[in-house]
This record gives sequence, structure tokens and C-alpha cells, in this order.
Amino acid sequence: MKRDRPLTRERVLRAAMVLADEHGLDALTMRALGDALGVKAMSLYNHVTNKDDVLDGIMDLVVSEIDVPSLSDPWKDAMRKRALSAHAVLLRHPWACGQLARANTGPAMLRYVDATLGVLHRAGFSLEEADRAWNTLDSYIFGFTIQKLNFPFEVENYAAVAAGYLPYLSQEQYPSMHALTARVAAGAYNGVHDLSFGLELILDGLERRVRPRGRIDV
Repeated sequence: MKRDRPLTRERVLRAAMVLADEHGLDALTMRALGDALGVKAMSLYNHVTNKDDVLDGIMDLVVSEIDVPSLSDPWKDAMRKRALSAHAVLLRHPWACGQLARANTGPAMLRYVDATLGVLHRAGFSLEEADRAWNTLDSYIFGFTIQKLNFPFEVENYAAVAAGYLPYLSQEQYPSMHALTARVAAGAYNGVHDLSFGLELILDGLERRVRPRGRIDV
């Protein structure tokens, strides 16, 4: 099959990411990837080892889109920008949330983690606590993103859904749930989950752990 451009690892990975974005990871097979590039599947093995190598590569491409924390920013600002950027990137590539446990040692991931540790360590966290801090932040960001991606209906329909659900919530048995659902149904509260709310709680909690002399309790 004739090609306009030579095949490279970069082209293979970019095509794989597009395929995953458009059709999900289940559609990402070596045959489908070859078809997308206009080549036989066997040609891909000159540039990638196997499907695991492809998954590692496209995960690193995803991470490369996340803003890398800057040492020139105050640490809370850097972590806030990083969190908001990571959330936005994962929404663009929803399949990536299920691949976050992969042991990714690609250059983008290493640069991202190193910069994060550097910002936190420079702020006064020990290296051990910096590690715990960024893992805590990422656990929240990833969990929040997965929850948002799996929200069972469109946000603009939330009030109508709440109104339909309200009759099933006994005010006597579930007074708090009934009251909250009634507020959503009435439009008094949109019920939309807010990334910034939990993020600020975590950042404020971490700030209280920093010691004036640049040390914190371990």
C-alpha cells in the first residue's frame, strides 16, 4: 500500500492516540492501527514493540499535553495550574483514565513528575512528603475526572432528573437527600461537581504542613 510520508514511531503513536480518542481502547488493535496509517500491521513492528509499547507511548503523549509546573510560580499556583490542566487533558482523552496505573517512564512523564517534585521540595516539603503530596493531588484529580466522565446524564438535564427522582426519596427516611434533591429540582442548586472545591481543600491542607524553615513532619 502506497504512503505519502514515511512511517515513524511518532506517526504510529499519533495515529494510535486519534484512534483511541475516537473509538476507545477496544478499537485500538494493531490491524486497525495499520489500516488507519495505510500499511500492513506487520510494518508497525519496525517502530513499536507491541501493543503495550503503543499504550505506553500514547500515555506519554497524553502526559506531554499537561502543563509542567514551573519553579518560578508559587507552589500552590503551580499545583493548581497543573491540576486544572491534567483534568482538561484527561477529558480530551477519556480512555487515558483507565491507563493511569501503567508504569510510565516516558520522557514526558519523567519531566512532569520531576518538575512537580521540584516545585514542592523547593516550597519546603521533604522529598518524601512531596511524593505523598503529588500522589494525593493526582488521586483526587483522576478520581474526579473519572466520576465526571461517567456521570449518567447531561448536566443541563440535572434539574429534571432530580425532579423525577424526588418522589422516591421519603422525606421521613432520607431528610437530607430529599432536601438537597428538592433544591436541585427547583434550580436553587445546580448540583454540578466542582473540581476547585476539593482541590483548594487539599492545597490548604498541604500548606499547613509546610514548616517555616522548609521542613515538615514526616
